[in-house]
Amino acid sequence: MEVKDIIAQLPYTPPFLFVDELIEVTANGAKGCFTFDESLDFYKGHFKDHPVTPGVILTETMAQIGVVCLGIFLMSDSDMNASVAFTSSNVEFLKPVYPNEKVTVISEKIYFRFGKLKCKVRMLNQKEEVVCTGEIAGMLINPLGNE
Repeated sequence: MEVKDIIAQLPYTPPFLFVDELIEVTANGAKGCFTFDESLDFYKGHFKDHPVTPGVILTETMAQIGVVCLGIFLMSDSDMNASVAFTSSNVEFLKPVYPNEKVTVISEKIYFRFGKLKCKVRMLNQKEEVVCTGEIAGMLINPLGNE
């Protein structure tokens, strides 16, 4: 499966799509980028006169690139029309991400079994400094509700 096909299968659209580019996806991980445009709505109130990207959005970006894109790739050989539903995270935030910053997300598969995918994920800023790091897991689901 090609990376452009993976992005097309993501179950998100703007303003909740946090994948600009998928650089690489293998059976062991994924790497992709997103730029946080200053016009995104959450910057209007987080924080007053000093906007910072909320941690929940950073976590979502890591999940979309590092877990959901990888899950779609891993399921590409199966007949199941599956998506990945977020189940858990443990993320440590080390540096802020400001409007117009481009970040890179790199994930490494910890395991994929019984429909659950767990990854070690980190986000780097343009200076290649670690912005946040942690573990994120998701469960493969059938969005149509049939097997």
